[in-house]
Amino acid sequence: ALLRPELLGKEFTHLEFPRRIQPKELGKKMLYRDQNMNGWAYKKIEEDDLKFPLIFGEGKKARMMATIGVTRGLGDHDLKVFSSNIHIKPFLSCFPEVRVYDLTQYEHCPDDVLVLGTDGLWDVTNDKEVAAVVMEVLTSYEPNDPCRYTMVAQELVVRSRGVLKERGWRLANDKLGSGDDISVFVIPLGGPGNYT
Repeated sequence: ALLRPELLGKEFTHLEFPRRIQPKELGKKMLYRDQNMNGWAYKKIEEDDLKFPLIFGEGKKARMMATIGVTRGLGDHDLKVFSSNIHIKPFLSCFPEVRVYDLTQYEHCPDDVLVLGTDGLWDVTNDKEVAAVVMEVLTSYEPNDPCRYTMVAQELVVRSRGVLKERGWRLANDKLGSGDDISVFVIPLGGPGNYT
């Protein structure tokens, strides 16, 4: 966005501000930053700063050009900002983050698993909660029982969806259950057999 501002049209800015700027703040100083900065600095607000930010919102609610979550960046190469001719794809990378885990470096037991889940799981369930469910379900089955991993995945989906109550789908702690699609894979890292 900084290198090719013409791709932003006249609607968006590459600068980030702590909040959306109002027209009455023209001429005042406000904190800002761009991708080259490690911190924040002050600048005098100009007309161009009133434009919509390239990335709006924070965390899971962040949207690129107020249109798309950056995790949805695959496919749809003709996607444009709503009611605009501005293409979104030049601002998304097609290079995924990849982590390599060498299975041969460690000895794994039948309770060592890798849990892959969509944001429907991770939006409402944290790592510690997932680990607790994994251990709870795995210990209720024999180590040689192949269905134990399927049962872990099923339990993670059920707990993330919650139970339908008067106020919608609720988790055990009465917080909202996941309103997103939930897919979970539980992949055993160790072979079957008894272990100590």
